[in-house]
Amino acid sequence: MFLALAVCGALQAAVQDVQLNERFDLAGGKAFGKTGPYETLTGKVYFAVDPKAAANAMIADIELAPRNEAGLVEFAADFYVIKPRDPASGNGTILYEVSNRGNKGLLSMFDRGASGSLDPRTAAALGDSFLLEQGYTLVWLGWQWDVPTDRAEKLRLFAPVVKGISGKVRSEILVDSRTTEHSLADRNHIAYRVTEPATAAMTVRDRCDSERRPVSKDAWKFTGDGTGVIMPAGFEPGLIYEVVYTTTDPVVMGLGPAAVRDFISYLKYGSPAAGRAALGDQRRFLKRAVGFGTSQSGRFLRTFLYYGFNADEAGKQVFDGVWAHVAGAGRGSFNHRFAQPSRDGHPHMNCLYPTDIFPFTDETETDDVTGWSGSILAKAREKNVVPKIFYTNGSYEYWGRAAALIHSSLDGRKDVSLAADTRAYFIAGTQHGAGSFPPNQRTTANPSNVNDYRWHMRALLVAMNAWVSEGKAPPASQIPLAGRDQLVTVGAINWPKIPGSHLPERPQRSWRADYGPEFMTKGIVTEDPPKLGKPFAAVVPQVDRDGNETSGIRAPMLQVPLATLTGWNLRTKEVGAENEIYSMVGSTFRFPRTKAERTRTKDPRPSIEERYKGKDDYLSKYRAAAEKLADDGYLLRSDLEDVVKVGGAYWDWATSAQ
Repeated sequence: MFLALAVCGALQAAVQDVQLNERFDLAGGKAFGKTGPYETLTGKVYFAVDPKAAANAMIADIELAPRNEAGLVEFAADFYVIKPRDPASGNGTILYEVSNRGNKGLLSMFDRGASGSLDPRTAAALGDSFLLEQGYTLVWLGWQWDVPTDRAEKLRLFAPVVKGISGKVRSEILVDSRTTEHSLADRNHIAYRVTEPATAAMTVRDRCDSERRPVSKDAWKFTGDGTGVIMPAGFEPGLIYEVVYTTTDPVVMGLGPAAVRDFISYLKYGSPAAGRAALGDQRRFLKRAVGFGTSQSGRFLRTFLYYGFNADEAGKQVFDGVWAHVAGAGRGSFNHRFAQPSRDGHPHMNCLYPTDIFPFTDETETDDVTGWSGSILAKAREKNVVPKIFYTNGSYEYWGRAAALIHSSLDGRKDVSLAADTRAYFIAGTQHGAGSFPPNQRTTANPSNVNDYRWHMRALLVAMNAWVSEGKAPPASQIPLAGRDQLVTVGAINWPKIPGSHLPERPQRSWRADYGPEFMTKGIVTEDPPKLGKPFAAVVPQVDRDGNETSGIRAPMLQVPLATLTGWNLRTKEVGAENEIYSMVGSTFRFPRTKAERTRTKDPRPSIEERYKGKDDYLSKYRAAAEKLADDGYLLRSDLEDVVKVGGAYWDWATSAQ
């Protein structure tokens, strides 16, 4: 099925055409609670924006982009929508997920569906259908130009390039096993091609902040297509290699957030005629929009707000609510020349890209060292389009993504008040992605973190929707506070010295970085790698006698513990850079089962036998902790039995033979 819609400029200027490739009943027309049946629509949206309009002035290189006969810049993006067949039966909220590298994660996050589903049609992909029964209209749109081409279902941005402009690109290469060839792109993404091989240079170093050592040009060469590097002797695991090279024809990356802005605006405010022809008459029923993003996608939303994209071309508010999950204090490469949007930033991976850069807070902050001043919400306030905001971060984000900077002073010594319409939630004892058990231990020093934080996410989503739709205040922020000794330097952590364990020495640090004189004003990087000044403070949550964090939303697994759960893990000798933080993976240190085992292993933590009379005693305490969280709004009462069931399985695992 292929339908086309031409939208006249007087209706919604940016959206020019919506083409449907496929339209079908979800799950064969099954009814999802009171919402009833859903349908899925896929296709492509075509945009054209005025490069001279004030609303587009923040898009880097927009003035250089090619234009059509009407003087507009054209681009397109894939879309995927799951909506109630009867729009009137929905809850009136667009839940837009910023696709992480072209993928879809909403149904896994909130519906406990199968992860990695790019085309969610099966019962496994839909999970327990929580979002559908709640009546949300689920929306995805491509915004990233360098999405891998391994799967056709991944969502992409089709943006123009600026012909004839050259510049520098920095490629970081980090491997866990010796290999002789590697892409110049991040992981499996699309790379900028080398155009001047003779001027390129490679360096290698041990850590992010170590001195770079030049690699002889005799030791490496570019692949024939100019998008990869070959080193016959092999890249050594754990070392950080960098290739700085010249390329040409930058993609106008800032059209990615513009596409999101304009499509969500179209769904909320677009003409009834347009809606009927392409997506159904949505305008009367879609009253509000919540933007949700995980990791890279959460950083995208912080960047979206920073540049002022939450006002459309007519000045209307785009997102009523914005939820950046596990984004830490970061933004990203989403609106500058030769941007590599896939690059993130971790203690030992993708170092020093323009990710963890000032400013960090929603309220205005001033750096006494550089004199810089700013805030994430300055543009949104100026345009009167400040949304309700959730920031959710886990333990890893404090160790590996500098999350404390969203609510602490730049020196880490003082707490900074959150904005009036911002809530921040630290989900204690968690890694970057939701945990599960039994844990795995492939290339890390410790078993991975088992804490599944998705139960809390469901409760917070209900709170966010009530906030934007009814004005009902959400649960209070839960963050570690420096003023209560809950936020400290690594040296002040009260680690219990669990046998065979030790704290990481180097959490993620954000730097006062200089990317060149035109980076902040025009998005042009001329210093890469950047010149580094003094780093900002690196502070992390304090722990109790068991090594579990003392602040934040503490799941029953932490309040009634069977193990120490951390957001950090360490690299091993086999993968190189031994004892550096392993990106995005946490740890589980199971308690001794008996007093005798504790004595034998010299573990300072009381054993499971010493803590609980048995499984029933444990589950009674576990249930009480879960019920208190539900009372406070951090769990759903409808999920309590499932949460307690997980607790029972956790006990069985923790008390089994090791």
